[in-house]
Amino acid sequence: MDVLTTGIMSAVLTSIDLDRLIADTESAILDVIRDAEDEHTRGLYAMVRYHLGLDGDRPRGKRMRPLIGLLAYQSIAGEHQRALAGAAAVEMGHNFSLVHDDIEDQGTERRHRPALWTVSGVPQAINTGDTLFTLSRMALHRLSQEGFDDARVLRLMRLYDETCLALCEGQFMDIWTSEHDEWMSVDYYFDMIGRKTAALIAGSAEAGALLATDDESVVAAYRRFGWSLGLAFQLNDDLLGIWGDEAATGKESSDIVTRKKTLPLIYAHQEAGGSDGERLRAILTQRSEELDTAEVEEVRLILERVGAREFTRSRAQAYRDEAVAQIAAVDLVDRAAIDQLSQIVRATISA
Repeated sequence: MDVLTTGIMSAVLTSIDLDRLIADTESAILDVIRDAEDEHTRGLYAMVRYHLGLDGDRPRGKRMRPLIGLLAYQSIAGEHQRALAGAAAVEMGHNFSLVHDDIEDQGTERRHRPALWTVSGVPQAINTGDTLFTLSRMALHRLSQEGFDDARVLRLMRLYDETCLALCEGQFMDIWTSEHDEWMSVDYYFDMIGRKTAALIAGSAEAGALLATDDESVVAAYRRFGWSLGLAFQLNDDLLGIWGDEAATGKESSDIVTRKKTLPLIYAHQEAGGSDGERLRAILTQRSEELDTAEVEEVRLILERVGAREFTRSRAQAYRDEAVAQIAAVDLVDRAAIDQLSQIVRATISA
């Protein structure tokens, strides 16, 4: 479910030390793990650390979701320390879904090393994912120790549960479409990525805001910001999956090869007519597992002719601009934090 593109971190240069926020979040995660494990369960928590990349000098992911929550909180409250338990919950909650996602998709690699299920087996990986989910909720309870009142913590827990449910619904929709030959509509795709991708980013931004303020208009603005940002991230990933520079993204642009149902292909499948439509549908429905080089280039040319690339790019840019607009007018304590968020948004459209 990770659609956040490479290069975003290096594109963001403001006065806030993102490395510090990431280190503080990881420290909060490790505190939750240490409090839970004992001599009989160290193997379980070793798997948790392995998946999170906290078992040494390992690839750890970009931690973008907790960063968004912390920056939202800091922009209003002027500091980030009290919100760290919430950031830890967001990151562990995201990662429980990744453990399960790798099993469901038979994905063998995560963050440039073997996925957990390939190392520890499916039963232990499922249990580790369940453990990460439970630890994430235990992290939320720690907010009470930071002085947040019970009503606020309970509201945050409800938001968290609603977000996790949306994630599961989006994953169901994604799995269902991958198991059936029917091609989804553009509207169905936006519904799916809204649940699977945008909901967690929106929830992260909303969580940071509701911990920092009682102003419901500000909380709503941050949720709209996160929702638009999440959709922009996904659509940018769709563009990179077909037209991205492998040297810049670190991965092969292979979505046409595997006929992955992303927006450009869905739009073209829905809109292409005449000989282009016939040829596109013939290629996409053939039984071979992957397309050859000539077929990939043929599909890419059809996508260009039907306007699929420009349609996807324009929608991504529209969501990017909407995200910036939602927080531009909010009266904030820490302007540097909001500038940081705005730069993250502007760095998303790179394909």
